[in-house]
Amino acid sequence: MKQPRRHSTTRGFSRAATLMQTRIRTATEGRGFAESRLLTHWAEIVGEQIAGIARPVKISYGRGALGATLTVLTTGSNAPMLEMQKPQLLERVNACYGYRAISRIHITQTAPTGFADGRAQFDHAPKVAPEPDPAVQAQAKAAAAGVGDDNLRAALEALTANFLTKQKT
Repeated sequence: MKQPRRHSTTRGFSRAATLMQTRIRTATEGRGFAESRLLTHWAEIVGEQIAGIARPVKISYGRGALGATLTVLTTGSNAPMLEMQKPQLLERVNACYGYRAISRIHITQTAPTGFADGRAQFDHAPKVAPEPDPAVQAQAKAAAAGVGDDNLRAALEALTANFLTKQKT
């Protein structure tokens, strides 16, 4: 008995992640990153504090050696602090892999703008939003005044204030 043919509901469209998956894998494996999640979720893996001062550059595997070496890029002034946090960094990175994939961490120091065409940027201080203009806040509150739901009204006020602020600049 012949099975009925399945009709696709996507109408020829594919997810962007599916289309880019092979290219991303090729690019990351060229630098030794078999697990691209280490690059894409760096701040979640190592924490905001370490992610603010360091970036992963490459993973190199020794001949026949167990474990790889993770090369991390940081500024010269942050290198001693990162050196002291190596055990915690190693533990967090290996937790990402699920086993002891990385056995050593090598720290490379650079200027604050980084190397390799300036692609490594470091954020040292958290960005603080400027104080909102009271006139803009009043305009946003008036625009969302007719909304009954508190959460929706607050979201609309924030959206309106953001729009009005961007319009001025």
